[in-house]
Amino acid sequence: MKGFLEDANYSIGLLDEGATLADVIDNCIYEHTHTGKRAFYVGDLGKLVKKNIQWQNVMAPIKPFYPVRCNSTPGVLEILGTLGIGFACSSKSEMALVQDLGISPENIIYTNPCKQASQIKYAAKAGINIMICDNDIELKKIARNHPNAKLLLHIATEDITADEEMNMKFGTSLKNCRHLMECAKELGVQIVGVKFHVSGSCKELQAYIHAISDARCVFDMAEEFGFKMNMLDIGGGFTGSELQLEEVNHVIRPLLDVYFPKESGVNVIAEPGCYYVSSAFTLAVNIIAKKTVEYDKLLPSGVEQTRNDDEPVFTYYINDGVYGSFASKLSEKLNTIPEVHKKYKEDEPLFASSLWGPSCDELDQIVENCLLPELSVGDWLIFDNMGSGTLGEQSTFNDYQRPLIYYMMSFSDWDEMQDAGIASDTLMKNFFFVPSCIPLSPEDRFSTAA
Repeated sequence: MKGFLEDANYSIGLLDEGATLADVIDNCIYEHTHTGKRAFYVGDLGKLVKKNIQWQNVMAPIKPFYPVRCNSTPGVLEILGTLGIGFACSSKSEMALVQDLGISPENIIYTNPCKQASQIKYAAKAGINIMICDNDIELKKIARNHPNAKLLLHIATEDITADEEMNMKFGTSLKNCRHLMECAKELGVQIVGVKFHVSGSCKELQAYIHAISDARCVFDMAEEFGFKMNMLDIGGGFTGSELQLEEVNHVIRPLLDVYFPKESGVNVIAEPGCYYVSSAFTLAVNIIAKKTVEYDKLLPSGVEQTRNDDEPVFTYYINDGVYGSFASKLSEKLNTIPEVHKKYKEDEPLFASSLWGPSCDELDQIVENCLLPELSVGDWLIFDNMGSGTLGEQSTFNDYQRPLIYYMMSFSDWDEMQDAGIASDTLMKNFFFVPSCIPLSPEDRFSTAA
């Protein structure tokens, strides 16, 4: 693998059947232990291929449009582009990034609900016409800067739970849709469809029933104004679980067949982001500092103390934090638990521990309380399911370097791509063979270019 997140040059290690993800991590840790102990990711791009096959098996003919903000690393974008997936972009930089891959404007939608005028102009110049709107001020802005825009009205959904009350909510009401259509008619702007979004944390799949029914009402309303609607965007919220995907499909399929049958000419799309990339990336971090703390200061409020006062309690500082790969921790709970890389005995005692990022900022807490064997400075921790919302533009707080990324793919996944005819010549130039013998010398395997 070459380079930083913003570096367009990269390579993908092809692993034979004798090598595993754990072997790759072991090798990278072996190298980093001797060259600087920098945090790094290992991305299994074969999982993207598997996820797409799963999507086609369960959700077809709903076309996926991948939200670029979820993970904008070049390996991910190029694999998904090769698979024929569309892209949902929220900024000019994301649109440019996708266009550099040769993706046609018809396969790009501009999804930011609050768009800068300059970025609307950029979309117009680039021929990116489909965009989202949920209020009249945004509608007038689009009319001034992109007269050829084709709008999806973003309607609100009934997915607010106690955990989501403080989140920003977007989407307009059914009542306001009529007002927006009147404005669009006066301004000469096209409305071509509807979008809604049900959060992945929403446990009530009934929200999809209400949302699809509301979308049908908007389509009917549009006929009164003479708009020709041909697109329904059911949003994201797909967690990556096959079970959740099947549950959602079980709920929405009968409704889509009734309200938006094939003969209606309505194209149904979705925006699965986490679904594709979350499980594909594993993060390895190094412990850079350690101290002993008082137990009652480690416990969350309201938790009863049950330990022996003689047992030590540890706070560990790692070389990545909320100003980097754990940025999503500032707004949501961490959905992965740390795994100790070094081998330790099954009967080895575990101690109450907390994990913090390198900034020494009070917000930079990664894990509040967990049980770990006693670790030392220089030991490594592994976090899986780190592919979503962690690999984009990041702060370099206190000059800590961004994690390197090592891409890999098994030969079986590579063969599957070739057999399906979805491996472009440009993409294939990025592959190289990695022997199964472990460990490998740095010059024989992944190399880093700082």
